[in-house]
Amino acid sequence: MEKGARPQQLSKEKLKKPQQLEQSTLQVQHCSTVRSSVRSIMSYRVQEEISKVIGSRQPMAEDRKNLPYTDAVTHEIQRMANIAPLSLPHATSQDVTFQGYFIKKGTDVIVLLASVLKDESEWETPHSFNPAHFLNDKGQFVKRDAFLPFPAGRRACPGESLARMELFLFFTSLLQRFHFSPPPGVTEDDLDLTPVVGTSLFPPDHQLCVVSRV
Repeated sequence: MEKGARPQQLSKEKLKKPQQLEQSTLQVQHCSTVRSSVRSIMSYRVQEEISKVIGSRQPMAEDRKNLPYTDAVTHEIQRMANIAPLSLPHATSQDVTFQGYFIKKGTDVIVLLASVLKDESEWETPHSFNPAHFLNDKGQFVKRDAFLPFPAGRRACPGESLARMELFLFFTSLLQRFHFSPPPGVTEDDLDLTPVVGTSLFPPDHQLCVVSRV
């Protein structure tokens, strides 16, 4: 829209095409970008931190504050994986003008969370897997306002805190006990991590070698 142009009202036709919106804006990142996340996860840095801080005992939720790199990796996985790119429908409680568009009170709107998680003005390397997004210069974990893998607002996901805790505990427990790698004859570059598009984005099936570390 040109500067100074008058706000235009969204038509019902535009508001009834969430499938087109998803297809046009949720283009899957190139496989090489996602493979970098696999290389980072398969590296030993997370396992070294877990071994140093936790050792062989069972991980606990309280350990997260002492595992900044592991915590950063789990957050970056959520940012890049973005398995639920669209929030649940909401309705405007009053007339509002947003980015030059007039939206009437009572209009159904769906928040595109992917637009925040890959916003080039918010992330240093938005299209690359980079745990440093959540680390400061001292290696300490830092929160980012643009990290919104769950719906926000007064009707935010009621299970968000539980999901965050479970993700941390599952991820930490698995990497504490196992090392993951592609099967013999398969390299990391051979893995096609392009997500399957449906009501959510989820990875295709793969065979992996799981070797015990204990």
